[in-house]
Amino acid sequence: MFFAATVAAGGFATACSTGPDQSNKEAILKIGKGLSAARFPEKEELIMLTDRPPQLETPLFYYRQDLTPNEAFFVRWHFSGIPTSVDLKTFKLSVGGHVQKPLSLSFDDLKKQFEPVSIVAVNQCSGNSRSLFTPQVPGGQWGHGAVGNARWTGVRLKDILNRAGVKAQALQVTFAGLDEAPMYSLHKFVKALDMDHALSDEVLVAYEMNGEMLPMLNGFPLRLVVPGWYATYWVKSLAKIEVLPSKFEGFWMEKAYRIPKNANASETPENLAKDTVPINKMNVRSIVVRPDFKDVVRAGKTYEIEGIAFDGGAGIKSVDVSVDGGNSWTAAKLDDSTYGNFSFRRWRLAWTPAATGSYRIMSRASSLNGQAQGVQYWNKSGYMRNGIEQTEVPVV
Repeated sequence: MFFAATVAAGGFATACSTGPDQSNKEAILKIGKGLSAARFPEKEELIMLTDRPPQLETPLFYYRQDLTPNEAFFVRWHFSGIPTSVDLKTFKLSVGGHVQKPLSLSFDDLKKQFEPVSIVAVNQCSGNSRSLFTPQVPGGQWGHGAVGNARWTGVRLKDILNRAGVKAQALQVTFAGLDEAPMYSLHKFVKALDMDHALSDEVLVAYEMNGEMLPMLNGFPLRLVVPGWYATYWVKSLAKIEVLPSKFEGFWMEKAYRIPKNANASETPENLAKDTVPINKMNVRSIVVRPDFKDVVRAGKTYEIEGIAFDGGAGIKSVDVSVDGGNSWTAAKLDDSTYGNFSFRRWRLAWTPAATGSYRIMSRASSLNGQAQGVQYWNKSGYMRNGIEQTEVPVV
């Protein structure tokens, strides 16, 4: 089903419509077989994996710009019990646990009593590109579009914690949102960060995304922003922060979102890893975003290949591009790192194909900390994909 939105202050309502703009719908459906296009409140037509809970993927053509538009930003929820309206007059952010002074902060308190801070950072689902793992693994079958880049504005988490007064021997901080599991036997979605990470400068409690209030589906009214780390930690509709004097042993840290404890988070179906750790910092990767199926590439005519590269915050050092399936590589031109190391780094390469035919375009990024894209490793959860992808391009 397709939806149209009636947006009210602090929430949304849905109503049936005749469907999205036909040209946009067709563009999405041409991306791959078996895909559905849907329009949810505050969103453009996106690729729909599931509608309950919403899992919506961003088409790659939206990455031809530095910041991903709010209306095209991917959506991932775990449970169907997501908030559809929040009254800012009564909403409170609770801060408690192993602190000297528990807090109950309103939305206005956060905006008026704390220094506003902005950071541009990539938000990427742990399972981005999961559909491409071989052998296939269970879970949301994302293409490359479970990622986005935005300017997040809010309050430093450490400023909130400092006001509450973290007690000695505090070990971790947990975060929970307004979403609820539909059955009592399911575990509420709660994530944790170590205290030193929680007190770092870059972790924010955000109330704006690209200069506007957060869309409801992306975490209105508050979202935890953990630059450089996978989106599982970016808790949406954040409502409760709790400081703990011991390690948090909740399901979503101890059982779910775990990776093999090795450099490449790798294992095999025949030899699954026995030692695992919670997924954490993003690895380096690049994605070709132009040309796509709408573009016509002609022999003898110069065409500009475009893409994005990003990592866990070390910064992108270089991107190389191959137009012959990996037989030869050419350095791409990187855009200026205006937005900082947690942002997308856009790149481009002028290409003049000599003849008609089918070409395989590939890209590989390397980061300033020595990481590089290479062989694609496998794990049973389909996490942290960063192998060298290829795009088949017809030249006429």
